[in-house]
Amino acid sequence: MKGNITLTMIKPTAMEKGYAGKIITRVLEAGFKLKAMKMLQLTKSQAMEFYGIHTGKPFYDDLVKYMSSGPIIAAILEKENAVEEYRKLIGSTNPEKAEKGTIRYDYGTNIQANAVHGSDSDENAIIESNFFFSHLERLK
Repeated sequence: MKGNITLTMIKPTAMEKGYAGKIITRVLEAGFKLKAMKMLQLTKSQAMEFYGIHTGKPFYDDLVKYMSSGPIIAAILEKENAVEEYRKLIGSTNPEKAEKGTIRYDYGTNIQANAVHGSDSDENAIIESNFFFSHLERLK
């Protein structure tokens, strides 16, 4: 059975360019419900922990530096088959290869500054949601 939550982050460049409201509107119009949301700036150590699965990969240091470079919005989204549905909405990791009309096509700058993060599995959606939100911070 597919899960019903996913985690997203609106990344620093999208925040800086003022796209957060437009992105959130698109997410809600696609039928997702916000179950938790907060704005924060990750420290370097928090970004290292969140992206720990990528430690040692060539892009890891740049990713950590980028994701701790400015404010983000983290949110838990709910919808049936949330991970798959959200990944369709956001498009390919590389905005240049993303389908027209997807969030990354419309608001992404490059493969790193691709506007939003989206969980890649039901298991990671739970892990990532728990990283950012306590049970008290979530709507039932």
